[in-house]
Amino acid sequence: MAKGSKDQAVSERLPVARVAVDISLAHLDRPFDYLVPASMDDTAVPGCRVRVRFAGQLVDGYLLERTQTSEHQGRLARLERVISPEPVLTPAIFDLSRAVADRYAGTLADVLRLAIPPRHATAERETPAQPDPARQDPEPPRRPEPGSWARYPAGAAFLAGLAGGRPVRAAWSALPGPQWPAEIAIAAGTTAAAGRGAVIVVPDARDLERVGAALAGVGVGHVCLSADLGPAERYRRWLAVRRGLVRVVAGTRAAMFAPVADLGLVVLWDDGDDLHAEPHAPYPNAREVLALRAHRTGAAALIGGFARTAELTQLVAAGWAKPLTGHPDALRRIAPQVRAAPDEAELARDAAAMTARLPSLALRTARLALSGGPSSARAGEVHGAPGGPVLVQVPRRGYLAAIACDRCRAQARCATCGGPLEVGGSNEVPGCRWCGALAADWTCARCGSGRLRALVTGAARTAEELGRAFPGVPVRTSGGQHVLATVPAEPALVIATPGAEPVAQDGYAAALLLDGWALLGRPSLRAAEEALRRWLNAAALVRPGGPVVVLAEASFPAVQALVRWDPVNFSERELAERTELGFPPAVRMASVTGASDAVAVFVGSAGLPAQAEVLGPVPAEPGAGRDPGGRKEPQERALIRISRGDGRALARALHAAQATRSARKDGAAVRVQLDPAEVA
Repeated sequence: MAKGSKDQAVSERLPVARVAVDISLAHLDRPFDYLVPASMDDTAVPGCRVRVRFAGQLVDGYLLERTQTSEHQGRLARLERVISPEPVLTPAIFDLSRAVADRYAGTLADVLRLAIPPRHATAERETPAQPDPARQDPEPPRRPEPGSWARYPAGAAFLAGLAGGRPVRAAWSALPGPQWPAEIAIAAGTTAAAGRGAVIVVPDARDLERVGAALAGVGVGHVCLSADLGPAERYRRWLAVRRGLVRVVAGTRAAMFAPVADLGLVVLWDDGDDLHAEPHAPYPNAREVLALRAHRTGAAALIGGFARTAELTQLVAAGWAKPLTGHPDALRRIAPQVRAAPDEAELARDAAAMTARLPSLALRTARLALSGGPSSARAGEVHGAPGGPVLVQVPRRGYLAAIACDRCRAQARCATCGGPLEVGGSNEVPGCRWCGALAADWTCARCGSGRLRALVTGAARTAEELGRAFPGVPVRTSGGQHVLATVPAEPALVIATPGAEPVAQDGYAAALLLDGWALLGRPSLRAAEEALRRWLNAAALVRPGGPVVVLAEASFPAVQALVRWDPVNFSERELAERTELGFPPAVRMASVTGASDAVAVFVGSAGLPAQAEVLGPVPAEPGAGRDPGGRKEPQERALIRISRGDGRALARALHAAQATRSARKDGAAVRVQLDPAEVA
């Protein structure tokens, strides 16, 4: 024991604490050693939160381990205090967080902020420390029946693997319809009956509510984690998981790090949804994190949705996952009947259709579905179907999302910052989407005209148009800040943006997928894949055999995949094309964005592997680098491409370059992102 007063005494048992300080600087991304005062000997346990003095300031951190000696030769500082003796950082979550940081060239501190919620002292005191023996069931939970998993040829084998504790990993192509939450619940219940835990991640709160109800329906004890809970309730539930009170967790993106003990299954629904991509450094994707977690812990995995991403197909091609698809007969019975609308030439000839932006096929389909008529797009196939709601998917929210000069068709732009103009509502003055400046006296810089026309029509304007085309029919909108969870079975027009489609009781009588060109024409590597995913998600809400009309050119592969309900072959084709062109996920790719000089210096001094290929730099997307005052900073982006096998070497090089910049305190910010969702 050290000499001195009692409060300066150092613990005799493992006196050195290794601490991960909560500092995101890359050159400080390592543990630091501190002495453990004797007064903290009992509370300074591995995984607890501590406060230490670092560079003259008090900072928080996590105690990783205690050792007898330190490799540091100088005098060690002491722990200032133990914030809480609760071991919130488990060894498994630490290992996962370190692996995620290394994969994405990030820091451990950044990942731990995503993995562990802020402490709430009251919730920590109120949460039981261990299960109540009086409330525990004398027998383990009963294994649920297979239910609708019988529709999948490999469904029984998959559930048997979960029951046996084997690391079965499935690329799931879910059959259309409302059964997917129950199928997830059955898989989780089978895992829980085998005595292991499960983590389920879904894109948003509406999906979480459906999965939570399904888990309760099969009798699976669980907690739901989402940002909507508030800090106290969220921490309370998270603690219940960490303390072993609950073994099944369902949640949105942050739940991918839930500290479930003895993990047996990870589930990710709709893995292509951009909500699974974390917007904070180091920008991990839930699919990659859960796949990494399953691989490191030997857990099973169920990843998929109605569509399939090229990344998931890559996992199948690598042998990590096996395809899990529905029986063809089941698909034929329940899939909607999809047709592509006529081309623009026919639309131009149909004056009535032009009024509502719909060709005659779409108008007839909607009228029959609202009033009760043929239940498929092939008129006369099945008669007497009851009328019901019609889903109308519109790619953009708002009123007129983009406008142009009526004379020369040049897109209308803001005179202040050059941003695109939009109209927020009927009779409203055009305004800038970037800086918000109004353009009441706008004139075209090219031809001088002051007349405007719609370029991209949003959901609000579509609701107006359809309300006039179908007088007396209720019109409901869902999107933006007003998202409906459900709609009744009565006839109505439901205008929704992608991802905001409410579930209809008994399913929709029909669906109209408008403005397919707006999705397929996006300047993105994933434009076709994302368009198909949005279409399939909407079409899956339609009654079995119900009509779906998509307004897009029928020859496009994504449209053909929708008509055939064949996301697997489409994703295999996408992966083959990207492999040939050298784009993700066939390769690893990093994006470096920042001021022009900073990007050039960073890439030039990063010490990249010899096999790395630098593309660019080129100007970043419009609007990037804009400060709150609206002033523009020239931004550029460089892409760094390398083979998948050399991805770890690229991540190490980028992390080292960031460490050098942070140690030198270079002022210009550079954003480094590995495997970004968008590379176009």
